[in-house]
Amino acid sequence: MRNIVILISGGGSNMAAIVKTAQRERWETELGARIAAVISNKADAKGLQFAAAQGIPTRVLDHKAFASRGAFDDALAKCVDEFSPNLVVLAGFMRILTPGFVNHFAERLINIHPSLLPAFPGLHTHERALAAGCRFAGATVHEVTAELDHGPILAQAVVPVMPSDSADALAARVLTQEHLIYPAAIKAFLQKQT
Repeated sequence: MRNIVILISGGGSNMAAIVKTAQRERWETELGARIAAVISNKADAKGLQFAAAQGIPTRVLDHKAFASRGAFDDALAKCVDEFSPNLVVLAGFMRILTPGFVNHFAERLINIHPSLLPAFPGLHTHERALAAGCRFAGATVHEVTAELDHGPILAQAVVPVMPSDSADALAARVLTQEHLIYPAAIKAFLQKQT
Protein backbone atom coordinates (compact mmCIF):
# COMPACT_ATOMS: atom_id res chain seq x y z
CA MET A 1 0.00 0.00 0.00
CA ARG A 2 1.34 3.42 -0.97
CA ASN A 3 0.87 6.09 1.66
CA ILE A 4 -0.21 9.69 1.09
CA VAL A 5 0.41 12.21 3.87
CA ILE A 6 -1.46 15.51 3.63
CA LEU A 7 -0.26 18.70 5.35
CA ILE A 8 -2.81 21.40 6.22
CA SER A 9 -3.01 24.62 8.23
CA GLY A 10 -6.72 25.44 8.19
CA GLY A 11 -10.12 24.29 7.01
CA GLY A 12 -8.72 21.60 4.77
CA SER A 13 -11.20 21.91 1.90
CA ASN A 14 -8.65 20.61 -0.63
CA MET A 15 -7.73 17.78 1.75
CA ALA A 16 -11.42 16.91 2.10
CA ALA A 17 -11.83 16.91 -1.69
CA ILE A 18 -8.86 14.54 -1.99
CA VAL A 19 -10.19 12.22 0.73
CA LYS A 20 -13.69 12.13 -0.79
CA THR A 21 -12.30 11.42 -4.26
CA ALA A 22 -10.06 8.68 -2.88
CA GLN A 23 -13.10 7.09 -1.23
CA ARG A 24 -15.39 7.47 -4.23
CA GLU A 25 -12.81 6.16 -6.70
CA ARG A 26 -11.61 3.43 -4.32
CA TRP A 27 -7.94 4.38 -4.50
CA GLU A 28 -7.03 1.68 -1.98
CA THR A 29 -8.18 -1.12 -4.26
CA GLU A 30 -7.76 0.61 -7.64
CA LEU A 31 -4.40 2.34 -7.05
CA GLY A 32 -3.04 0.62 -3.95
CA ALA A 33 -2.90 4.04 -2.28
CA ARG A 34 -4.43 5.48 0.87
CA ILE A 35 -4.50 8.68 2.86
CA ALA A 36 -2.23 7.57 5.71
CA ALA A 37 -2.28 10.76 7.79
CA VAL A 38 -3.22 14.42 7.96
CA ILE A 39 -0.74 16.66 9.77
CA SER A 40 -1.23 20.30 10.72
CA ASN A 41 0.95 23.02 12.18
CA LYS A 42 -2.15 24.42 13.95
CA ALA A 43 -4.10 22.55 16.63
CA ASP A 44 -7.30 24.43 15.75
CA ALA A 45 -7.19 23.57 12.04
CA LYS A 46 -10.76 22.52 11.24
CA GLY A 47 -9.57 20.04 8.64
CA LEU A 48 -8.25 17.84 11.46
CA GLN A 49 -11.82 17.19 12.61
CA PHE A 50 -12.87 16.09 9.13
CA ALA A 51 -9.87 13.77 8.80
CA ALA A 52 -10.44 12.22 12.23
CA ALA A 53 -14.12 11.67 11.39
CA GLN A 54 -12.96 9.70 8.31
CA GLY A 55 -10.75 7.49 10.49
CA ILE A 56 -7.54 9.06 9.20
CA PRO A 57 -4.74 9.44 11.78
CA THR A 58 -4.00 13.10 12.57
CA ARG A 59 -1.04 14.84 14.13
CA VAL A 60 -0.35 18.41 15.22
CA LEU A 61 3.11 19.92 15.24
CA ASP A 62 2.96 23.58 16.31
CA HIS A 63 5.63 25.54 14.45
CA LYS A 64 5.62 28.16 17.25
CA ALA A 65 7.07 25.57 19.63
CA PHE A 66 10.34 25.49 17.68
CA ALA A 67 13.25 27.92 17.85
CA SER A 68 13.77 28.04 14.10
CA ARG A 69 12.18 27.16 10.78
CA GLY A 70 14.85 24.48 10.31
CA ALA A 71 14.12 22.88 13.68
CA PHE A 72 10.40 22.76 12.88
CA ASP A 73 10.99 21.30 9.42
CA ASP A 74 13.31 18.63 10.85
CA ALA A 75 10.65 17.61 13.37
CA LEU A 76 7.95 17.75 10.68
CA ALA A 77 9.98 15.49 8.38
CA LYS A 78 10.32 12.95 11.21
CA CYS A 79 6.57 13.13 11.88
CA VAL A 80 5.76 12.63 8.19
CA ASP A 81 8.28 9.79 7.92
CA GLU A 82 6.41 7.86 10.64
CA PHE A 83 3.81 7.13 7.93
CA SER A 84 6.31 5.96 5.26
CA PRO A 85 4.97 8.37 2.63
CA ASN A 86 5.14 7.70 -1.08
CA LEU A 87 3.62 11.13 -1.61
CA VAL A 88 3.41 14.25 0.57
CA VAL A 89 0.62 16.64 -0.39
CA LEU A 90 0.53 20.29 0.69
CA ALA A 91 -3.13 21.31 0.91
CA GLY A 92 -3.29 24.79 2.34
CA PHE A 93 -0.16 24.26 4.42
CA MET A 94 0.82 27.86 5.09
CA ARG A 95 4.52 27.44 5.78
CA ILE A 96 7.47 28.01 3.48
CA LEU A 97 9.49 24.81 3.70
CA THR A 98 13.26 24.73 4.02
CA PRO A 99 15.41 23.28 1.24
CA GLY A 100 16.32 20.44 3.62
CA PHE A 101 12.67 19.39 3.96
CA VAL A 102 12.04 19.75 0.23
CA ASN A 103 15.13 17.70 -0.62
CA HIS A 104 14.18 15.00 1.89
CA PHE A 105 10.88 14.46 0.03
CA ALA A 106 12.17 15.28 -3.46
CA GLU A 107 10.01 14.01 -6.33
CA ARG A 108 7.25 13.02 -3.91
CA LEU A 109 6.15 16.44 -2.64
CA ILE A 110 3.38 18.37 -4.42
CA ASN A 111 1.42 21.58 -3.81
CA ILE A 112 -1.52 23.49 -5.19
CA HIS A 113 -1.24 27.22 -5.73
CA PRO A 114 -4.17 29.58 -6.47
CA SER A 115 -2.77 31.15 -9.62
CA LEU A 116 -1.72 30.16 -13.11
CA LEU A 117 1.95 29.74 -12.36
CA PRO A 118 4.42 31.11 -13.19
CA ALA A 119 2.19 34.16 -12.68
CA PHE A 120 1.74 35.39 -9.11
CA PRO A 121 3.78 33.06 -6.92
CA GLY A 122 3.50 33.68 -3.18
CA LEU A 123 0.61 35.33 -1.35
CA HIS A 124 -2.34 37.56 -2.32
CA THR A 125 -2.67 35.98 -5.75
CA HIS A 126 -6.28 37.02 -6.39
CA GLU A 127 -5.70 40.63 -5.41
CA ARG A 128 -2.64 40.73 -7.66
CA ALA A 129 -4.49 39.16 -10.60
CA LEU A 130 -7.28 41.73 -10.29
CA ALA A 131 -4.82 44.63 -9.96
CA ALA A 132 -3.00 43.43 -13.09
CA GLY A 133 -6.27 43.38 -15.06
CA CYS A 134 -6.09 39.66 -15.80
CA ARG A 135 -8.99 38.24 -17.80
CA PHE A 136 -8.29 34.73 -16.55
CA ALA A 137 -7.07 33.27 -13.29
CA GLY A 138 -6.82 29.75 -11.99
CA ALA A 139 -4.90 27.18 -10.00
CA THR A 140 -1.77 25.11 -10.51
CA VAL A 141 -0.70 21.77 -9.08
CA HIS A 142 3.08 21.51 -9.10
CA GLU A 143 5.98 19.56 -7.72
CA VAL A 144 7.64 21.38 -4.86
CA THR A 145 11.22 22.55 -5.29
CA ALA A 146 13.39 24.78 -3.14
CA GLU A 147 12.25 27.81 -5.17
CA LEU A 148 8.81 28.93 -3.96
CA ASP A 149 5.98 28.04 -6.39
CA HIS A 150 8.34 27.21 -9.27
CA GLY A 151 8.37 23.40 -9.51
CA PRO A 152 7.29 21.42 -12.58
CA ILE A 153 3.61 21.94 -13.37
CA LEU A 154 1.40 18.85 -13.10
CA ALA A 155 -2.05 20.37 -13.78
CA GLN A 156 -3.79 23.71 -14.20
CA ALA A 157 -7.36 24.95 -14.26
CA VAL A 158 -8.49 28.26 -15.74
CA VAL A 159 -11.43 30.41 -14.66
CA PRO A 160 -12.64 33.70 -16.14
CA VAL A 161 -12.21 36.92 -14.21
CA MET A 162 -15.53 38.76 -14.13
CA PRO A 163 -15.68 42.57 -14.28
CA SER A 164 -17.47 42.65 -10.91
CA ASP A 165 -15.08 40.23 -9.17
CA SER A 166 -13.71 40.91 -5.73
CA ALA A 167 -10.70 38.95 -4.54
CA ASP A 168 -13.04 36.79 -2.43
CA ALA A 169 -15.38 36.05 -5.35
CA LEU A 170 -12.45 35.13 -7.58
CA ALA A 171 -10.93 32.98 -4.82
CA ALA A 172 -14.19 31.07 -4.41
CA ARG A 173 -14.42 30.39 -8.17
CA VAL A 174 -10.80 29.21 -8.28
CA LEU A 175 -11.31 26.99 -5.22
CA THR A 176 -14.07 25.00 -6.92
CA GLN A 177 -11.55 24.12 -9.64
CA GLU A 178 -8.83 23.32 -7.10
CA HIS A 179 -11.13 20.68 -5.62
CA LEU A 180 -11.35 19.03 -9.05
CA ILE A 181 -7.79 19.23 -10.34
CA TYR A 182 -5.90 18.39 -7.14
CA PRO A 183 -7.34 14.89 -6.65
CA ALA A 184 -7.03 14.23 -10.41
CA ALA A 185 -3.38 15.35 -10.40
CA ILE A 186 -2.61 13.16 -7.38
CA LYS A 187 -4.22 10.16 -9.07
CA ALA A 188 -2.20 10.77 -12.25
CA PHE A 189 0.98 11.19 -10.20
CA LEU A 190 0.35 7.86 -8.43
CA GLN A 191 -0.40 6.13 -11.72
CA LYS A 192 2.98 7.28 -13.08
CA GLN A 193 4.74 5.89 -9.99
CA THR A 194 3.51 2.35 -10.66
